[in-house]
Amino acid sequence: MIDEKTKKSAQRRLKIIQGQVSGLQKMIDDEKYCVDILTQVAALQASLRGVGEVVVRRHLESCVTAGIKGDNPEKHYDELMRIIYKLT
Repeated sequence: MIDEKTKKSAQRRLKIIQGQVSGLQKMIDDEKYCVDILTQVAALQASLRGVGEVVVRRHLESCVTAGIKGDNPEKHYDELMRIIYKLT
């Protein structure tokens, strides 16, 4: 589960991302230089990875840690591998 600290951090990052998306839309509307647009796309991707990082850390600290200590650690290792694969 996402705790309050993680929720606030993710929401703050997502608000920044909303601003980045708006800026990117304006750049495209204004027909800015392609390389500048691509630079902003890369910045957006990095920002989204940052949200993922915050959520993954919380998941590791809570769900995965508890699951590995439980009866079926293999299930949690498999889930963790799927998460890593998705994010790479």
